[in-house]
Amino acid sequence: MYKHLIAAFFGLLPLAAQAQSFPVPDGCEGVLTVQQRGCLLVNVWQCAADPEGDKWIALITENGPYSVQHVDREFQWLESFKVTGNENLIVPAPDPSSMTELLENGIDTFEFVIQKEGRTERNVGFDALTGLEIEIDGEPLFQTEFEGRTLAEDGTEIDGGIGNQFVSAKHRMFFFGVSPAGDDADQMVDLSPVEFVYPGEAGFFAATPKFECGVIESSFGG
Repeated sequence: MYKHLIAAFFGLLPLAAQAQSFPVPDGCEGVLTVQQRGCLLVNVWQCAADPEGDKWIALITENGPYSVQHVDREFQWLESFKVTGNENLIVPAPDPSSMTELLENGIDTFEFVIQKEGRTERNVGFDALTGLEIEIDGEPLFQTEFEGRTLAEDGTEIDGGIGNQFVSAKHRMFFFGVSPAGDDADQMVDLSPVEFVYPGEAGFFAATPKFECGVIESSFGG
């Protein structure tokens, strides 16, 4: 059912962008908009038919929507609908991502397998709290550091990354932070949150990002 919903949803986005408003699927309610650096916009909604704590997260660049992700209360990526192809979590995961573990113990290791079109990929790594607590636009956040690797079915490393993110205990969500740009450790990409917008506030469920856009290209690469 959701695949048909998302397909129809993406079809509505060009019209939504013209109206400067992002559509919320039927049976769902928008809960949060986050405008981030690097020309990235995040819209979050919840649906009545989902288990408690599940969220849908749309990532939008100046070129339009990049992906819609479905996560659970522990911030496991259950499924993603991307311009590069759809993905699904194979459950049960060997070591599931756990927001509870991270917030209670300061570190969470993970190992999970993603089903992509025609192949699977294994992801391993950790998230850890650095001890830094900050406030952005009135929102209390914890800084994290992460390290992760993506492995092919034969064990070959496809991708890897390190960097810092932010986590909200209130929303039980991660937000992008600062990380190296690809293999160049001297060049950093900053996608940190700038504005948190709630229902009834100006800019809630906007259709376009507003910070650091109009440059050569968006800093967000996926």
